[in-house]
Amino acid sequence: MNFLERLKRDLTGDAGARFVLVNNFEVERAWAAGEPKLPGAGIAFAGATVNRMEEMGVLLAGEDDTVVLKAPMDPQFAAYLSGLGASVGRTVWAENSEPERTVTEDALESPGLLSELRALNDGRTYLMPLGISPAEEALAEATGLPLAGSPARVCKAVNGKIFSRELVDAAGLTAVPGRICRTVGELRGALSGQLEQGGRVVVKESLGVSGRGMVVVEDERGAARLLRLIERRGEEARADLVVESWIERAQDLNYQFVVSREGGVRFETVKAAVLRGGVHQGHSFPVELPGAAMDGILEACETLGKALFAEGYVGMVGVDAMLGPDGTLYPCLEINARFNMSTYQNRIAERFIPDGRHALAATIGLRPARPHTFGEVAEALGDLVFDGSGGDGVLVNNFATLNAAATGEGGFHGRIYAICIAGSAEAALGLRQEAERRLRELVEAGA
Repeated sequence: MNFLERLKRDLTGDAGARFVLVNNFEVERAWAAGEPKLPGAGIAFAGATVNRMEEMGVLLAGEDDTVVLKAPMDPQFAAYLSGLGASVGRTVWAENSEPERTVTEDALESPGLLSELRALNDGRTYLMPLGISPAEEALAEATGLPLAGSPARVCKAVNGKIFSRELVDAAGLTAVPGRICRTVGELRGALSGQLEQGGRVVVKESLGVSGRGMVVVEDERGAARLLRLIERRGEEARADLVVESWIERAQDLNYQFVVSREGGVRFETVKAAVLRGGVHQGHSFPVELPGAAMDGILEACETLGKALFAEGYVGMVGVDAMLGPDGTLYPCLEINARFNMSTYQNRIAERFIPDGRHALAATIGLRPARPHTFGEVAEALGDLVFDGSGGDGVLVNNFATLNAAATGEGGFHGRIYAICIAGSAEAALGLRQEAERRLRELVEAGA
């Protein structure tokens, strides 16, 4: 049974069910609406680019599944994935699409698409979003397709960093030294207490989006600056912050598991961040961890999964963790009650990364002067393009994000997402670096 069949069985009781995949990346934006924010921590990558990450769903869907897109795929990219056998599902798209709207919001404004989705309601087809917010609940109501997951209010509640911190403390799991601040007035003492322990301190919004709702405080002077800004709200104002010590030279990990509708907990994968010269290069898998660390992750899965089920949550769970330089495992920094990037790589891993092979999931940031076709990207990559024959190569798993921010008024920021597959972790990193070099040459050549 492959990953998608396991997921369908866990969430619907039917491994042969059909999913309508709605890949609403950064659903946290909806969960965080109206919640307290840190000053200066809300800077976000262009929403137009983030919203086109929905294209990743085509590599997850099975033959009987449907993927909802904001717009049709680049024909050359679609042909490439189809030729690999990496894309086998059906795609539909919104006839009314706005760059700054999520794919869910586009679907709700597209009567033709809604009609197509209603026609899929056969009793065995489920709406499967990346994460569930009120917009996805509205889409389920508008189409008649049941959601394969928990209510939005539950998803939001368990996704908070305060929830994670309280759960870690209650369960006796190893926690990064830190404190919860419910009000602005509690922040001063929390900052002083953590800074006294030495080193930097990180302050996190409970419902911050994709690592951006956080501020790193270097010293007492930095703490005073932050306090001056946030104390203007008043001592009793809501803060909903987590203040923690910064663990230097830690290895960043991410693992995922599934909580089934029966309360079962099933571990899926763990990946490790790769840095070179302090620059993030991507996430490597498979990961070789000390036995004690792997045991700790598996134990944490059971503990966290059971607690989430008790809160009413079923579905995919992604957990950020750290392995300290002294070997200490911090098994839960935060819980993501949704799909994560690893979810969209599981089918690729099963098909193209057998035992003995390695992969690096990479994001390559570019600044094109004009939109590019996938044909141009493939030509620039040349012999690096993964062909599915078992050799090394770069498999592009999202192309739409390259041109999503193009306005026709000069240069713009774009991204290419790729899985670099090779015989070793170092070789996969080498592929990533060469792919970035070639793609930069492409965009720097301009028109």
